[in-house]
Amino acid sequence: MNLIRSYIKIILQIFFFISIFNTINAKNSDKFYEADKISNYFSGTLSFYDNDYARSYRYFNKLDGLGNNHYRYSKLYQYSLINLERVKEAFDYSIRLESLGLNSFESNLIIGVYYLKNKKFNKAEEYFKKLTILGKDRTITGFLSATLNNWVLFSKKNQNEALKLINDLNPRFENIKKIQLILAHCFFSSNNTSVKFKELTSNEKTDFSRYNFFHVNYLSQQGKKKQAIEILNNSLKKSPQNLILNQLKVDLKNENYEDFSNQFNCSEAPDILAEIFYITANLLSSQNLYSASNFYLNLAKYLNPKFTSFETLYAENYYMIKNYKKSKKIYNKIGKNGYIYKWFSSKQIAKILIKQDRKEEAINLISKNFKQLDQPDVFQIYDYADFLKNNEMFEKSVLYFTKILDSIDKNHSLFAKTSDNRGVAYERLSKWQSAEKDLLNSLSVKPNDAYVINYLAYSWVEKGINIEKSLGMLRKANKLKKNDGYIIDSLGWALFKLKKYEESEKYLEQAVRIMPSDPVVNDHYGDVLWKNSKFLQARYFWNYVANLKDAENEIKKNVKKKITFGIN
Repeated sequence: MNLIRSYIKIILQIFFFISIFNTINAKNSDKFYEADKISNYFSGTLSFYDNDYARSYRYFNKLDGLGNNHYRYSKLYQYSLINLERVKEAFDYSIRLESLGLNSFESNLIIGVYYLKNKKFNKAEEYFKKLTILGKDRTITGFLSATLNNWVLFSKKNQNEALKLINDLNPRFENIKKIQLILAHCFFSSNNTSVKFKELTSNEKTDFSRYNFFHVNYLSQQGKKKQAIEILNNSLKKSPQNLILNQLKVDLKNENYEDFSNQFNCSEAPDILAEIFYITANLLSSQNLYSASNFYLNLAKYLNPKFTSFETLYAENYYMIKNYKKSKKIYNKIGKNGYIYKWFSSKQIAKILIKQDRKEEAINLISKNFKQLDQPDVFQIYDYADFLKNNEMFEKSVLYFTKILDSIDKNHSLFAKTSDNRGVAYERLSKWQSAEKDLLNSLSVKPNDAYVINYLAYSWVEKGINIEKSLGMLRKANKLKKNDGYIIDSLGWALFKLKKYEESEKYLEQAVRIMPSDPVVNDHYGDVLWKNSKFLQARYFWNYVANLKDAENEIKKNVKKKITFGIN
C-alpha cells in the first residue's frame, strides 16, 4: 500500500508541475512552487482519493488562490466541501470563481442548487441553463444537465410540454426517464398519476419497488388513506423486507406528516431533483465511484434533508470505503427515525463491529435491540437468527429458526432459506440427520438453489455417502452458477473421491485460480496433484497451506504430515 502511495505521489508531482506550468503564468506561480504549497497539494489530493474529505479540505484550504488558474484543484476542493456538507461555503467559493470569469460544471451546479433550495428559481434557471451545453452528451452529467434545466422550467410549462421535454432526453437513460415521467404526472397533479405509478412498479424487467413509496405517499397526501394502505400492503407482500415501505407503514399510523421518517412532496421541484440526485448517486456507487456518489448524495440531502432514505446510501458508501467511524455515526442518526430504521441500523452497526474484531460488542448490541422489538415479525426473527448462525452461536440460532418454521408453511418466502440455514447450523452442531432433512426440505421448495445443492452434496462427499448422486448435483450447481470457486472445488473433490483424478485436477486447478488464498481449495489441489504423480507440485501447494495465516490448525497439521509422507 505504501509503495502504491509513493507511485501516486510521483505521478501527482509530475502532474502538478505540468498543470501549473501550463495554466499559471510565471509571474504568479512562484508562490505555488514553494515546498509547503506543493506538499499541501499532494496531501490534499491523496486525502481526497482516500475519501478523507476533512483532511483534503484542510490541505486545500491552505492553497488560497490556486483555484483561480487551476481547474483540477478547484474541482477537488468543491467536491471536498460538498462531501463535508458545507454547501454554503462551496456556493461562496463558486461565486468567487465566477467573479474571476471562471466557469465550470461544478460551479454552475452548486450555485444553481443553492438558489433552487432558497426558492430563487429564476437564478437557479440561469445557472442550470449554463449546464445545457452538455445536454446532448451521452454521459450522466450531460443527462443531468438537461434534467435540471427541464425541471426549473416546468412551473412555466403545461403538462404536455413537460412530458415532451422528458421524452426528448437521451434514451440511454431510459429507466431514469420513466421515473421522471411519473414524477412529472405527480408534479402536475395529473388524473393519471396513480395509474402511471402502478404501470411503473409492475414492470417485470426492472425493480421499481422503491416507487411504491412515492405512490403511497402521493395518495396519503391526497387524503386517500385507505387506498394508500391497500397499495402499501400489496407492495409489502411482494417486497416484505423493503426498508422504506416498512417504515412508511409505521409512519402512516401517525396522523402528523411532519413526523414522517421520509418526507416528499412531488409538487416541489427541489424534492424531485433531490430524488434525481439520489438516483445519480446510486448509479455512481454501483460503479464504486464513492466520492462522486457522495457529492450528488449530499446535494440530494441539501435539497430534501427530511428524507432518511438518502442517509442509508450515504452510510453504505462510507462502509464500502472502510470509514467505519463515519458509517456508524450515520447509522446511529438513521436509527433515531423510527423503530424499523432502528433495527436496520443496529444490524448494520453490528456488521461494522464484526469487521473491527469487536464480536462480543456486536452480539450484545443486536441482542439488546432485538429484545426491544415489540412483537418482532418473522423477518426480524430471521435477521437475528441469521446473525447468530453467522457468528457461530449455532444452538441459539436453531431455536429462532425453529420458531420461524413453526409459524410458516412451505409457501412462505422465508421457508427455503430458513430451512437451509437451520440445516447448516445443525450440521455445524454435528446433528447430521436433522441437517440433511432441513437441506432436503429447502431444495424441495427451491430445487435450483446452487448453494444449497453444493452444501448438501459436499457434505455427502465428505461423509463418503451418495457420491455418485452428489456428482450429478454438483454438475448441475456448476451450470447454475458459473465460475463459483466453492462449487467448482466441490465438483473437483467429488471426482477425486470417485478416483477420476485427471478430470478432478482440471476443476481443482480452476478453483485455485479463482480462490488462490483458500486453504481447503489449495489442500484439495495438492491431493489431486499427488494422485496424478506430480509430487513436487503437490508439496508446493501443501507448503503454501501450512504457511497460510488463516488456515485452521487441523488443516495445517494434516498437510504437514502429507508433506513428509505423501498420500497412500
